[in-house]
Amino acid sequence: MGFGQFLAAPEIKLKIVTYRDVFQNTAQETSRFGEEYEKYSAVIKLDLKDIAKLTIKDGDTVIVKNSSGKVVVTAMKSDYEQSHSGIAYMVNSPWSNSLVPDETGGTGVPKFKNFEVTVQGAKGEKVTGISELF
Repeated sequence: MGFGQFLAAPEIKLKIVTYRDVFQNTAQETSRFGEEYEKYSAVIKLDLKDIAKLTIKDGDTVIVKNSSGKVVVTAMKSDYEQSHSGIAYMVNSPWSNSLVPDETGGTGVPKFKNFEVTVQGAKGEKVTGISELF
């Protein structure tokens, strides 16, 4: 057994920005509870620098959590060419919505576009199933 197995996975703080995705939207219309919908929805897109800090690889699962919730999703390398370390992107979905803070700042509208989370590698944990979110 290696010494590394006893070390906690690195954890970093990130700001989440949510967005709409045409592929995820199409999969949702086919089956909200299907594998394709989960494949496009249970994802966090990370900057390469943040992937390195987390010591994970593209396609690994990560735990994303804050005071509002906790989900396990698939980490993917962001498509953006420009660095955006500290900012991650999640498609609007039950996975990202479970992390949106209840506080509205008096506006009555939650902050879907800009909220903080911590992220760490999930060491092979399965993606949180949609039925677990409802």
